[in-house]
Amino acid sequence: MKRDFSLLAGRHFDLLVCGGGIYGAWTAYDAALRGLSVAIVEQGDWAGATSSASSKLIHGGLRYLESFDFKLVRKALAERQMLLAMAPHRVWPLRFGVPVYADSRVGTLQLKAGLTLYDVLAGGPGPDMGHHHFDQKSFAERFSFLDSDGLKGGFTYGDAQTDDVRLVLELISGAMHAGAVCVNYCKLTGFIEAHGQVCGATVQDQLNHNNTQVLARQIVNTTGQWIAASGQGLEWCRLDKGVHLVMPALPSDEALLLTARSDGRVFFMIPWYGRTLLGTTDADYRGDLDHVAVEPEEVAYLLAEANRYLKTAWTEKDVVGSYAGLRVMKRSDEASPVDVSRDWELKTANNGVHYSIGGKLTSAREDASCIIDTVCAQLGVNASCPTKGRKFPWMPEANYSVWLDAANTRADELGIDPESAKWLIRRHGKRVGEILCNIENNRCLAERILPALPFIRADLLFCARNEMAVHLDDLLRRRMPLLILAKLDEIPLRRLAETVAITMGWDEAAIASEIESCRSAPCPR
Repeated sequence: MKRDFSLLAGRHFDLLVCGGGIYGAWTAYDAALRGLSVAIVEQGDWAGATSSASSKLIHGGLRYLESFDFKLVRKALAERQMLLAMAPHRVWPLRFGVPVYADSRVGTLQLKAGLTLYDVLAGGPGPDMGHHHFDQKSFAERFSFLDSDGLKGGFTYGDAQTDDVRLVLELISGAMHAGAVCVNYCKLTGFIEAHGQVCGATVQDQLNHNNTQVLARQIVNTTGQWIAASGQGLEWCRLDKGVHLVMPALPSDEALLLTARSDGRVFFMIPWYGRTLLGTTDADYRGDLDHVAVEPEEVAYLLAEANRYLKTAWTEKDVVGSYAGLRVMKRSDEASPVDVSRDWELKTANNGVHYSIGGKLTSAREDASCIIDTVCAQLGVNASCPTKGRKFPWMPEANYSVWLDAANTRADELGIDPESAKWLIRRHGKRVGEILCNIENNRCLAERILPALPFIRADLLFCARNEMAVHLDDLLRRRMPLLILAKLDEIPLRRLAETVAITMGWDEAAIASEIESCRSAPCPR
């Protein structure tokens, strides 16, 4: 994955995609696989906003059953099952526990009915993904860190997890391999129109401020929250802010779905890279789109609700990191964003630009296929969706179980600890072979970057060389999320910056600037 702004000039593309989050990535990948000439531009880093601020889940959305949004849940569950099969390195099973207390808003019978329906809508997922009931003693033993006062029992059920940024990066890599021109740090500055219809756009290289025109027969805007910045977007969109806190690990490899006792909203505790994600919030947002920060009252809310369930309370000192993002939802008159549908729609402006509104990380692939169906119809191209049931770009060609065993064995031989090896394989798929070869040549690269987190030095160097990172926070927030998983002061930041300085082409002044940018960010996103 090499960044080359010059590839945008002097060509007439079938499709220009503006926005490099999950919807833009799936749209560009789908279009390129259908044989269209495609360009995708992103004003910042890939997955730099909403798509790096999710709950990291591939799920049907159990809570949407309460609002009878069966169509959305069925659609998302079908995508979950397909992704688990087609990309086991990128999407893996994660079980959730749901405790039932004497004062729970949803009781045992209602929850049993909902989970049964969830399994039915998933098409009968089998015992590994289906739900199970536990009595009070068994559930308390399974989740020993939960307060057992008033506990009546509980359930577990299956869903799935991912690393949202790695998912976007893999799709961008796949789009490039299929012929798409993909450029990050490339800002859309305006549309070019002829006879009232869009025929291209002007873009600016954010590294040197050079401008160029990109001619395109069709344009799709997948910029998410920035769509809402226009008057037209305000009529289509509603912005919902979600906050997550990164907390210490809990003694379980299963997640929890919990209900806030103060207002009845659902939130999660999710294991991720050896930490716990606590979130998310739901609140209307009308602030600065470029600076979405975690506010003290949001931290207090999440800690208070979590501590209603935990035997040992968390305090603000336990917060390792945090992040905030904006969900784009369809315009609605509902009083609370909790009640607004997470479904997706495509809008087309009078000048022919298509706008992607709403949606979910889980169902973005299917929605992108609808976008490209519309684009192909406009272009007179007859090509069906190629992404459903297609193995991911970094998926090994061999039998996955056999390949996985071999990769783990080789990692062990090279001195990589099992937890780091697990995440290295999940992060890179078949590309892990190249990383292991690098370690063979330098065994020091098998060492962890930080003792508490499962990232090794070879991973950082590989990302710097091969994944279109421009800045230090691209590497430390999105390529590997160290900035939210650890409290990094200047000393470790300098060590990491110096490790990649030659690869990134940084001199001492650039290193100092990159470190300052990481340290001055009020809330890494």
